[in-house]
Amino acid sequence: MSKIPGYEGGPLVEGGAHLDDPLFWPVHLGTCLRGEDAQRAAFGADWDAAMELYRVLSADQEWPMFSVPLRSGHTIYVVYRNFDGERGVDYLIHHPTWPAAETLAVDDGHFMGPGMAWPELLSAARQSSTKGVDDPDARLLLLFPTLGDARIPDGATVALTAAPSALTLIEEPADVASMLLENQGQWALAHWRLADGVRINDGGHSYRNPGNAFALPEGRLLEISNALNGGEATEHETSG
Repeated sequence: MSKIPGYEGGPLVEGGAHLDDPLFWPVHLGTCLRGEDAQRAAFGADWDAAMELYRVLSADQEWPMFSVPLRSGHTIYVVYRNFDGERGVDYLIHHPTWPAAETLAVDDGHFMGPGMAWPELLSAARQSSTKGVDDPDARLLLLFPTLGDARIPDGATVALTAAPSALTLIEEPADVASMLLENQGQWALAHWRLADGVRINDGGHSYRNPGNAFALPEGRLLEISNALNGGEATEHETSG
């Protein structure tokens, strides 16, 4: 049975097999596909099959877990938390020197986030790995629900479109990519900036906003910022 240090949860199981199912991706991105138009574009005629897959992913007896290793030695974990009545997806980050994983974002009815700015999402997706989820497109879509960035640059839709084109059966992936960027996460879009080399935001529900009482400690914020950006966070002053 898989374990994540400090994470109090149920029976974690490796979820890698789900990544080969084209329906997994619209199911995983469901909270970012708000409205009938978005769901019709993403699921098409496969709604019933998608709901059956969701039931599998949400089963109490197995909690699918996905690991996204970073060059820094940190690992991002994506966990389908399947407590009865308290289901959601937790996005955690851990380093072997830490006693416990830290939470980046929570995708559920009591959401917490955002956990990443757009440049960080791209950077994390493109960092190569020989373990865990190693495909850049899969990493991008898997981590996408952590995004909350009010300054998305021109060309973001093009960059995002490649992933659903490669991994799903969505007929109009560019349209879906555009919808995803319009509906990032469940939180209000945050403005990101660098403060003493640490990328932080102004989100009221974000662990990476030092103004929040529940924010991560300063040292963790710096380490996470550097890890997500591949050690290059200090070179970019804004996320736009």
